[in-house]
Amino acid sequence: MPGEKTGDETESNATSLAKFEENLGRIEELTERLLNAMATRRDVRPDLQGPSQDLYMKAGAAYMTEMMSNPARMIEHQVEYWGKTLRHYVEAQQAFVEGGFAAPRDETAGDKRFSNPLWKTNPYFNFVKQQYLMNAEAIEKAVSAIEGLDDHERQRVEYFSRQIVDLFSPTNFLATNPDALERAIETEGESLVKGLENLIEDLESHDGNIVVTLADKDAFRVGENIATAPGEVVFRNHMFELIQYAPSTEEVHEIPLVIFPPWINKFYILDLKPQNSFIRWVVEQGYTVFVVSWVNPDAGYRDIGMSDYFEDGYLKAISTAKDICGTETVNAIGYCIAGTTLSLSLARMAQLGDTSVRSATFFTTLTDFSDPGEVGVFLDDDFVDGLEAEVSETGILDSFYMARTFSYLRSNDLIYGPAIKSYMMGQAPPAFDLLYWNGDGTNLPGRMSIEYLRGLCQGNRFATDGFGIGGGTVRLSDVNIPLCAVACETDHIAPWKASYAGIRQMGSADKTFILSESGHIAGIVNPPTRVKYGHYTNDDLSLPAEDWQAGAEEHAGSWWPRWEAWLAPKSGSMIPARTPGSGKYPPLAPAPGTYVTAVPDV
Repeated sequence: MPGEKTGDETESNATSLAKFEENLGRIEELTERLLNAMATRRDVRPDLQGPSQDLYMKAGAAYMTEMMSNPARMIEHQVEYWGKTLRHYVEAQQAFVEGGFAAPRDETAGDKRFSNPLWKTNPYFNFVKQQYLMNAEAIEKAVSAIEGLDDHERQRVEYFSRQIVDLFSPTNFLATNPDALERAIETEGESLVKGLENLIEDLESHDGNIVVTLADKDAFRVGENIATAPGEVVFRNHMFELIQYAPSTEEVHEIPLVIFPPWINKFYILDLKPQNSFIRWVVEQGYTVFVVSWVNPDAGYRDIGMSDYFEDGYLKAISTAKDICGTETVNAIGYCIAGTTLSLSLARMAQLGDTSVRSATFFTTLTDFSDPGEVGVFLDDDFVDGLEAEVSETGILDSFYMARTFSYLRSNDLIYGPAIKSYMMGQAPPAFDLLYWNGDGTNLPGRMSIEYLRGLCQGNRFATDGFGIGGGTVRLSDVNIPLCAVACETDHIAPWKASYAGIRQMGSADKTFILSESGHIAGIVNPPTRVKYGHYTNDDLSLPAEDWQAGAEEHAGSWWPRWEAWLAPKSGSMIPARTPGSGKYPPLAPAPGTYVTAVPDV
């Protein structure tokens, strides 16, 4: 008869149910392992878990004052919110009563978190989504309307309020995530088991703290399928290994290039896969390339400061490259914090009469911290005091804190989205080289991290009354050699307008500024073979940032060839290619060296 199930269907359903129950049983078995992992949770100081309560108290007091002095405005906000949410409730009820099992009209803006069609078509999921978005809008309006806060306080309140709102998105919970529920049914609960296993593995790998694995850890091996540009370590001290790369052309420019990557992560961001390796590309253009691979410090580095990076890092790398190549000068590149420190080094070298650097290039570099951008919400005393107490106790700023801070600047993309896929969908992380590098963080020496946070990020001394380094006090105006700066349009770590402001204050007569499309990493790792992101140029650096951008010329594709055309005239004549090392500096180990894979004893 119609509607009756066949024997095969009944048997299939029974098998599926048994499989589902088996997976639920596996979840129960994994629970003990989960509890054990959580029991080992790292003890994170309360003052590093969120902003000071003083911020919330001031915001709350300002809100109450506003409510008492202008009740009509508060009531207007509430009535608008009540009206929207009740109207939507009535429309949803009406659609249900009419028996169509359809969602009411949905005029919400596009949001990639809600890309599943069920968020629009299913009455339940649509109701949850619309109510969430209405609540989020109401909170956003209420926070933005608070008076009695200065601009920075408002920025912080808005940021941390948005973090709470994003946390409570219905996509972050199994019962209100149609993708996760569909996946659980399709896999007979297997996705939930794999998700729990992924969660436990992340907890066990990070001292009981949830740090979402963004890339497949087994897909890459440093020196095997990433960081594979051929070369040799030609010098090593307690601060860095210096890698000289093997030539790929018969002739090279006489003046070598020394690259200083940031020491918050590892140097191979510039040497990922061969097709997007900046290092390989520069070598192929006919340059002798040296790259600094910084040590990953342990507690023994607690007293290493910015002056140590200058004297035992920058000066030593530059002098070694000169000695190996038999030149009086080098060209240099500094990326992010390494660009900041390169500018400090150049300023001090100018004071000392040291002309070893012929030209400098800065990638996504801040030197004027008057507007640090989104990361500024973490630079007040409430957080920095906590970090100072942490490094005083441990001797280092553990990579855990830096990684977590930068992830929360893009929490939906770097925390919640990956967590949903891994823990709720049971998916394996992607084999993505850039994300693998992103998870391969390093520690920072205690003294250096506080000098950087207090003196530069908070005090902005390099752009104002001077920053102490290498026995002197330096200012932006002391930087006086030809320079090229590359900033990135959507950079949330080093905002391009702030980077531009610092470059304008430098004392160099020869300045070039390039604005790349995309962000802090993708805007830099943008090879010419992948015509994805363009860039902008404007020779008039006397203009304010907005006017510079308005008058800039747009160019398709990578900025790499434009920069190389700028560098070539500053790199001397062509000579026979050099092999890595010299009699005084014999090769010590093949690239990528030993520091890049060393695990510090902490």
